[in-house]
Amino acid sequence: MYFEDRARVQPAFTGCMDVEVLQETMARMKASEEKAKAKAEAGQNEPKKEKSGQRTVFMDVYAQAARFHMDKYGTTQRQLAAIAAKNHWHSSMNPLAQYQQDYSIDEVLASPDVAFPLTRLMCSPIGDGVAAAIVCSEKFAREKTAASKVEISSCVLGSAQVSGDRSESNLTKLARRAYDQAGVGPEDIDLAEVHDATSMGEISSSENLMLCDIGDGGAFGEAGHSKLGGKLPINVSGGLECQGHPIGATGIRQVVELFWHLSDRAGDRQVAGAKVGLAQNAGGTTSAGEGALSVTILKR
Repeated sequence: MYFEDRARVQPAFTGCMDVEVLQETMARMKASEEKAKAKAEAGQNEPKKEKSGQRTVFMDVYAQAARFHMDKYGTTQRQLAAIAAKNHWHSSMNPLAQYQQDYSIDEVLASPDVAFPLTRLMCSPIGDGVAAAIVCSEKFAREKTAASKVEISSCVLGSAQVSGDRSESNLTKLARRAYDQAGVGPEDIDLAEVHDATSMGEISSSENLMLCDIGDGGAFGEAGHSKLGGKLPINVSGGLECQGHPIGATGIRQVVELFWHLSDRAGDRQVAGAKVGLAQNAGGTTSAGEGALSVTILKR
């Protein structure tokens, strides 16, 4: 995924959108950003921050979602920063993370702007990476005397639903299927790895997976509930924000992280007593949300 010439990377992202209306969509998001930023800066006599360099179109998509969430639910930029700071702290215990430095909330807020209200430290970096999992029968595992046995309780895939009943998000509908197949509910999840290409992604995923109430994702993170040691640790790996996001490897990397926790191999970031883990991944975007979604639930 990494090239010094960022123009070679961009098509991998813009191809995940409706390319016929890409320019129109970008212009609309840019106008929305300028309006929201002007409103936020009104009455503040602070110097303008440095603008981060070239970014992928998905940072604009997440920024627009964040602005909508802020307007509708009162979510704050500081809450977005608190979630990012939490994930950077998690990553300081992960030797495989692309970022491994701990940052405070204020340091996250002070990092260069990407697309308001997102700053660089709230966004996943582009990077290369690989991940793999060996899937086998229980019988085979016994024969090979596998040291750890982790069960795939459910693994469901869905695509955006652009018509019909839209009272629930695509992710919530998929999550209900995953919980039903695994015979668990959101209250049974001990840790989760969710698609946080930005800290706003963690908010929306946590809400739509029913790990917290709709609209409460920002407050849930700010209160420390999703931090290691909290009531439901989320993205203890550091998430995409710190692990990096090599697209194809990201989903399995999340599953590997769950496996390590469910077999007590996560080192300093181990979630104590973890028995049930959830991984959620997403890709592409449509008028109805993410183009593709997956939810996987593993049990010790």
